Amino acid sequence: MNARIPQSLLRDIKRHGYEVVGDGRIYVPKARMFIGGVFGYEVMRGGEIIDKWDSHNLWVNQGLNHGLDVILHDGTKVHPWYVGIFEGNYTPLATDTAANISATSTECTAYSEATRQEDVETAASSQSTNNTANKAVFTMNATKTIYGAFLASASAKGATTGTLLAADKAGTSKSLTSGDQLLVEYILTAAAA
Repeated sequence: MNARIPQSLLRDIKRHGYEVVGDGRIYVPKARMFIGGVFGYEVMRGGEIIDKWDSHNLWVNQGLNHGLDVILHDGTKVHPWYVGIFEGNYTPLATDTAANISATSTECTAYSEATRQEDVETAASSQSTNNTANKAVFTMNATKTIYGAFLASASAKGATTGTLLAADKAGTSKSLTSGDQLLVEYILTAAAA
């Protein structure tokens, strides 16, 4: 796999020659490359979309290290990833991990599905991958205010094991009532600067 990645890019990443920019994307200046993700949210009530919004995520340090290990150090790939949602007015930090994200963000578990929802992404095309055709669906069974979402490797609601890849506090909170469905999309894109 490394043979397809330019050696100069590998060196820059290994030497921490990258920065996290304000919208959560990773920028590698020498390679003039951005990589980052966006969470898309839709609220369905009575079979109709009543609200939708997008928000750039933050790749946390644990997720960055995992990605670097898989690409450059023959680390073990995670598949599948799972989407979790949270009800705390919490802004994710780069230092968040799978061990603390459930508690610090007040993970929401008030939905009918038994586990966090699997992120079923497509194969990469045009430097992007997404779960647009199979969004994570959360059927609310209580009235809750949702502030954001995250991607983690453990499927259990409230899990404190595994790897946290990315997290997002949406620009505004959304009030959901029992029976509403929250659809969460994740789009990851790499682009030349």
